[in-house]
Amino acid sequence: MARYEAISGKSVGAENLWMGETHVPPSTNSANHHHGHSETAIYVVSGNPSFVFLEEETEEHPAREVRIDTRPGDYVFVPPWVPHREENPDPETEAVVVIARTTQEAIVVNLPDLSWVGPVRTNAGRPPVAGPGDAPA
Repeated sequence: MARYEAISGKSVGAENLWMGETHVPPSTNSANHHHGHSETAIYVVSGNPSFVFLEEETEEHPAREVRIDTRPGDYVFVPPWVPHREENPDPETEAVVVIARTTQEAIVVNLPDLSWVGPVRTNAGRPPVAGPGDAPA
């Protein structure tokens, strides 16, 4: 995978934002990993990359991998500490995505699997977020 920096502290003086482009060759998978305390937003420019996460075990089903298969124009949000894997299953076409993250450093912590390893994130101390059709309080 090739990453190209566009907006950063180095390029424009940004303090809390890094943005760039990643090119994922055909038939390529990343390792299982997380990005520490960094939030990551992804915009799919071309190709059909997949993002793989682990859905925790419940009474209804065992733990299982969940794939988010994308196409150009899709957005994906990866919260802090969430283990995941990027894949480009297409044997012929490169995938190109724009990445925005909330840290200047590229935090990548490789993992043996997709099991959760980070702190628990909650909405404690913040008001709930209204969904579509919810009336304001």
